[in-house]
Amino acid sequence: MPMKKILFLFLLTLSFLQAGASSILIPMDETQKNHLKAYGIAYFILTKTVDVQWLLNYRGGAFMFRDDKLFENECLIRGVSFEVIADARASAIIAEIANPEVNMDVVKLEKAPKVAVYTPKSKQPWDDAVTLVLEYAEIPYEKVYDDEIIQGKLPMYDWLHLHHEDFTGQYGRFWSNFNQAQWYKDQVNEAETTASRLGFAKVSQLKLAVAKKIRDFTAGGGFLFCMCSATDTYDIALAAEGVDICENMFDHDGADPNMNSKLDYSKCFAFQNFKLSTDPREYRFSEIDSYAKRIQSYHITEKNDYFTLFEWSAKWDPVASMLCQNHENLIKGFYGQTTGFDKTFIKPDVRILGENKAANEARYIHGEFGKGMWTFYSGHDPEDYQHHVEEPPTDLSLHPNSAGYRLILNNVLFPAAKKKKQKT
Repeated sequence: MPMKKILFLFLLTLSFLQAGASSILIPMDETQKNHLKAYGIAYFILTKTVDVQWLLNYRGGAFMFRDDKLFENECLIRGVSFEVIADARASAIIAEIANPEVNMDVVKLEKAPKVAVYTPKSKQPWDDAVTLVLEYAEIPYEKVYDDEIIQGKLPMYDWLHLHHEDFTGQYGRFWSNFNQAQWYKDQVNEAETTASRLGFAKVSQLKLAVAKKIRDFTAGGGFLFCMCSATDTYDIALAAEGVDICENMFDHDGADPNMNSKLDYSKCFAFQNFKLSTDPREYRFSEIDSYAKRIQSYHITEKNDYFTLFEWSAKWDPVASMLCQNHENLIKGFYGQTTGFDKTFIKPDVRILGENKAANEARYIHGEFGKGMWTFYSGHDPEDYQHHVEEPPTDLSLHPNSAGYRLILNNVLFPAAKKKKQKT
């Protein structure tokens, strides 16, 4: 066959291929059947070394990537709504987003982050919202606890979650109500045994050492995501380094009566100027938790408990925009051991992403530390208003479009984003 004819056929074939090229768009607005599993699809695509475009503020924070039958089938299997669109339409969407007059932007997700959850190997009398949603979204994760962290294994991961942990060594302050419960006794015994085995005289000293390892992980470029009591107790542990804040039922000797005058707030990620609760029977740890004020002063109940997400400039502030992507702006509130953050005690450089302004309460905050970033999200379970010890876990198949759970998954995908310098 003449060379000219071969070249002609090649160019003709190429033109047909280009004409038929297409992309998959996963909408994240109200048309999406399963928002939570959609994040799992994005993660799955990244594991196939295919880039995902996160379309900030476009259809609720949609995902777009090249079409492939494998990807289409995965969406069908998982029940995720998707659209196959021609590349011409995909280009038009990108052009629309690029318009400087619209509050949208495109962030490229490049690599599936390696996820770790800080959780004990033994059975706990509560569930973990992050573990629940990772499993529901089919995003893989590994469990780490004190041994792995003290051994220096955190640099193996990109993203670390802390949930129902008490880094002060007071066992969640469950002593008053549960000191005779077998699970509580087992927890104390396990913690004291681990502390002794790892060379620490007290559990509080072990937890401080763990907190400092996590601090170093974040400073080195890691992404830290905390919920429930792991938020304020983490900062309290750092601020109280060298100060005994545990009464004898927790560490077998008395607390320092002058503890509140010895705190070093400069070591905290998020909070400052707070005072600790000196009553070991009180469920909360410090003034940071807005639990008492929200009930006594602001009369917040399940019917009126909401917080609002801030709207950020996607082109100028992509980090905050990514963390706040949602199909709803008003998020249902929910309790936890740490229910909310009193804004009085939040450091001025911390970014408040979600708040109940009327109650002077932040629910979702973010900041930088060294080369890394952290996010604190108060409360225990976005779809269980007042979760109690030993209650069954939430069935997320009943809440596939949970706006509260979407905030967790925004954080999970966040480390995959190509680093984009924030504009000033």
